[in-house]
Amino acid sequence: MSGAQSTYTPKTGIGRWVDARMPLPRLMHDSFVAYPVPRNLNYAYTFGGILSIMLVVQILTGVVLAMHYAANTEIAFGSVEKIMRDVNSGWLLRYLHANGASFFFVAVYVHIFRGLYYGSYKAPRELLWILGCIIYLLMMATAFMGYVLPWGQMSFWGATVITGFFTAIPLVGEWIQQLLLGGFAVDNPTLNRFYSLHYLLPFMIAGVVVLHVWALHVTGQTNPTGIEVKSKTDTLPFTPYATVKDGFAMVLFLIVFAYFVFYIPNFLGHPDNYIEADPLKTPAHIVPEWYFLPFYAILRAVTFDIGPINSKLGGVLAMFGSIAVLFVVPWLDTSKVRSAVYRPWFKLFFWLFLVNAVFLGWLGSRPAEGIYVTLMQLGTLYYFAFFLIIMPLLGLIETPRRLPNSITEAVLDKNKGGSGSPAGATAAPEGRG
Repeated sequence: MSGAQSTYTPKTGIGRWVDARMPLPRLMHDSFVAYPVPRNLNYAYTFGGILSIMLVVQILTGVVLAMHYAANTEIAFGSVEKIMRDVNSGWLLRYLHANGASFFFVAVYVHIFRGLYYGSYKAPRELLWILGCIIYLLMMATAFMGYVLPWGQMSFWGATVITGFFTAIPLVGEWIQQLLLGGFAVDNPTLNRFYSLHYLLPFMIAGVVVLHVWALHVTGQTNPTGIEVKSKTDTLPFTPYATVKDGFAMVLFLIVFAYFVFYIPNFLGHPDNYIEADPLKTPAHIVPEWYFLPFYAILRAVTFDIGPINSKLGGVLAMFGSIAVLFVVPWLDTSKVRSAVYRPWFKLFFWLFLVNAVFLGWLGSRPAEGIYVTLMQLGTLYYFAFFLIIMPLLGLIETPRRLPNSITEAVLDKNKGGSGSPAGATAAPEGRG
């Protein structure tokens, strides 16, 4: 797909002059107009475009907010209130930015789960998947640092608790914590560091997104069947077919986003963050933003020592391990079939994994006591078992359904109301199928 000859033809003399010296219009045309995409893409594949829109929203609103924010512990909280009350449309900018972070994570979680379900991480797309994981990691760092900036109670104590966990790392833990804090406690140097990094990281995300899209266009897009494109009849031009579908999904997504911004702007936040940070008053329950809650539950699930590893270090290792394991998913899944559509057992375990992830998120908001701790441990066990045990074993023992011979055949069979396993379908899928 990436080796197709360009069909772009400049219409004017200026266009031909620019094309001969810097063929940017040709690149845009080949990437977003004539680029061939599988004809069977569904709405789960529209979230890549939605994420691009949300990144632009976050950068634009963040740049304007940065013009009015003061990164000083004495006036940070007041500067946020000034933005809300005195800056023209400041309330709108802040609510767009704060809720935009949550909706950014909604879209990225759908994008990740879609990739897991349809096997978008398998060869030759391993690097594409890894770049996506790097974007996710940068998003988490950006969101965590941004949550500290309002300098409310949850901002201050969340930063105190999370950075405190680094001290569990032997030898270098305290050095890492002091490097992040700029001292021995969360204070003005911490706020300055987090403000600088929170401003910088979105531009790094944008750079990695460019690499991510580049890698996508080199290897070609996957599709719900998991079968590679075999002929021109398997594809359609990106414009208008994919752009219309992406545009429709974006409009629906932005309508829901606008509802939160204008009607329930604080629904996804924490009320304690409207109280100015007080180092002498600890909130009853310290919790991160909702999109970190599954990992927070995993962090608190380890309440016992494992040999020389104490419970605190064990929790930190489990939390970081739950993210690190995503980077090696392409090598953990041993099945030669990509899509879960044709893998009945994997499909079952995948949906259980999805429910478990949501359950862990709910547990992360609960106090670490009583039955909640046991449930966190069970949820954490299944989280790691899915990647480290179920994925490798299923690829060896599962008998997948037979694949159609081509994307076109699968589409035609679906339109006829077939089962997706037409007569004459391949009995043994190819290694890259």
